[in-house]
Amino acid sequence: MWRILALVLSAAVVNVTATTSSPLDGLYALVQRRLPDHASSFTFQLTEGEGDSYIISDTPAKHHGITVECTTVSACARGLYAYLTDFGGVDIWWTGSRLDRLPRELPVIGDPVHGAAIVPYRYHFNTVTFDYTAAFWTVEQWELELDWLALRGVNLPLAWVGYEYILIEVFREAGLSDTDISSFLSGPAFQAWNRFGNIQGSWGGELPMQWVNDQFALQKQILARMTELGMTPVLPAFTGFVPRAMSTVHSNASIVNGSQWAPGFPPSLTNVSFLEPFDPLFATLQKSFIAKQQEAYGANISHIYTLDQYNENNPFSGNLSYLSSISEGTFTSLRAADPDAVWMLQGWLFFSSEAFWTNERIEAYLGGVPTNDSMIVLDLYSEAQPQWNRTSSYFGKQWVWCELHDYGGTIGLEGNLDAITTGPIAALNSPGSSMKGMGLTMEGQEGNEIVYDLLLDQAWSSSPINIASYVKGWVSRRYLVEPLPSAAQEAWRILSTTVYNNQDPNSQSTIKNIYELEPVLTGLVNRTGILPTVIPYDTNSTIVPALQLLVKAKAQNAALSTVPEFVHDVVDVSRQLLSNRFIDAYTALIDTYNNTNVTSDAVIRAGQPLMTILSQLDALLATNENFLLSSWIAQARNLSHGDESYAAYLEYNARNQITLWGPDGEINDYASKAWAGLISTYYAARWQTFIDYLASTKRLARPFDTSAFSNQMILLGQEWDVQIWGEGPGEHWGVSGENVWGLVDQILETWA
Repeated sequence: MWRILALVLSAAVVNVTATTSSPLDGLYALVQRRLPDHASSFTFQLTEGEGDSYIISDTPAKHHGITVECTTVSACARGLYAYLTDFGGVDIWWTGSRLDRLPRELPVIGDPVHGAAIVPYRYHFNTVTFDYTAAFWTVEQWELELDWLALRGVNLPLAWVGYEYILIEVFREAGLSDTDISSFLSGPAFQAWNRFGNIQGSWGGELPMQWVNDQFALQKQILARMTELGMTPVLPAFTGFVPRAMSTVHSNASIVNGSQWAPGFPPSLTNVSFLEPFDPLFATLQKSFIAKQQEAYGANISHIYTLDQYNENNPFSGNLSYLSSISEGTFTSLRAADPDAVWMLQGWLFFSSEAFWTNERIEAYLGGVPTNDSMIVLDLYSEAQPQWNRTSSYFGKQWVWCELHDYGGTIGLEGNLDAITTGPIAALNSPGSSMKGMGLTMEGQEGNEIVYDLLLDQAWSSSPINIASYVKGWVSRRYLVEPLPSAAQEAWRILSTTVYNNQDPNSQSTIKNIYELEPVLTGLVNRTGILPTVIPYDTNSTIVPALQLLVKAKAQNAALSTVPEFVHDVVDVSRQLLSNRFIDAYTALIDTYNNTNVTSDAVIRAGQPLMTILSQLDALLATNENFLLSSWIAQARNLSHGDESYAAYLEYNARNQITLWGPDGEINDYASKAWAGLISTYYAARWQTFIDYLASTKRLARPFDTSAFSNQMILLGQEWDVQIWGEGPGEHWGVSGENVWGLVDQILETWA
């Protein structure tokens, strides 16, 4: 079985590399990109064998050359990574590649080193990552991402970019007008939820064809790079979500009205029409979609398709035969269009709507797909809310152990390193397990990089990785200075055993910073669930000493101040300290306000520490390019080809996603970010308004009107969303140039 799976995953290489001399050319190109000084030092050889495995050895014919023998291109990439990290001591990060720091004289291996994946699938991406993180990515950003994925052994990445181009062509062929279609499609920062059938239409203006065409061209570049690096992209398929006009154009088609998605969304923007898969029109549109996709990208680029019909939307009926007919019709349409099709399904629905998705209904739905190897289920939240165990390993269907993290791209330190090392191994070895993969399904790809590195590395170890030794090696590669002060290692020992040892499944996902949320009198602190604000550790014995140790490490070796990853981490830990102290300041403000004997002046004084923290936060984050609102907005605007009206449209999408998430705050603050510029121009304004409002109720002896204040906050958000970059106070395009070390010293002096 494993050999068959390996052949399926390698199929993409055949199509794309037909014009090149070797399937390994992509790896040689990666070496040229990332290790130009060692471009001729590495040799790759494909060999016969089961699964994904590699052997690394010294090359006798070359002076300090390295040979990587492998059974697949992906295994060769992982073998190269094993050498670079274990022997070369270098790595590639989201903040940039440091592989070029590999010693000029390559370290000798000695005895050959063997490695093998414990699962055939190593998966990456959540559908929503394409909006929360990658909505406005350039080719260069994708290039770094794909090199990062390939070296870590990922061979099954999701590939959504450019989907709308194919879909529009299918809808046109089905008789819909461009007006019909444009009323259905959503804006660039919200396309994931349109693809899920959660929303339809746009509140920022119609989706421009310039965007559609540019993304289609970008997808071609992404797919070419994925395949040359030994990955099999998971491609979109036709899901069944259609514009409302489809019911008029095809009046006999079986089309049902979907359920409202998030509370508060007006029906015009949700309740998406769904063409039921047992209707003949569904198969027609599916065949059209896949045929056009194959023509655009290549017939054998992949046979694995992502297709989610009930993500946070329940089926029209819970009848078992109905559910079975839906999945049967869907799969039949896939196989009619592609005889080798495999259906990939995000398993989030089975947790998010657990009351509907009883085991009986799950079995009926999955049972509509005839064979177990014809479907792959992503167990999306395995680290905290696994569903594989309650469903008897998805009733035999292939499934992937996934980590769901970083809701909405929230920036906050959190993780459970123990769960992502012991959990997958226990699941893989459980009786009757049909687990075939491990992967990352984070909503946003921001921060907490150690969490994601560890899970992908665990996919190449048959026993749980020793966390203490792993963290030590990870820190050495990340900071890459000699000597590395022991203080840096101690800082991460503390973080890894406390902040990254969150054992509470009710607060696992990433801790939300309360200053990013709409101010309220109650219910803001110690929340658990989807957007937890509870701090599951003692700040004084974790964040404070960790930050002090990082600063001490820099004093012991000044070279650390030039390492981008070290500076990023110091800013990030300092950010977390201020974020946690904001909770204390907020609690003190509310306690003051609830004292019936205090005056409005006392409330104003109690609110001052909150504003001080926000000011310090903004100044701190403004020193680092990874924490800038301007980076997000600039990415959006830079895709406009110099068209100012188009740039404004893209900027509105970028702004609205991280604030109101809807025209009227339907998912307010879900995708909020700890970014300089956003704090100074938006969060600070909201909190100052809150403090002033509290004081006014004391002065005028009137109660706090929650509804009126919330409406005021929505109006403030709507005004902020339509601003054009550069008009607001304190906005800037780049880093501030302030001395980060002076700011950190000040933060420690004030808040440690």
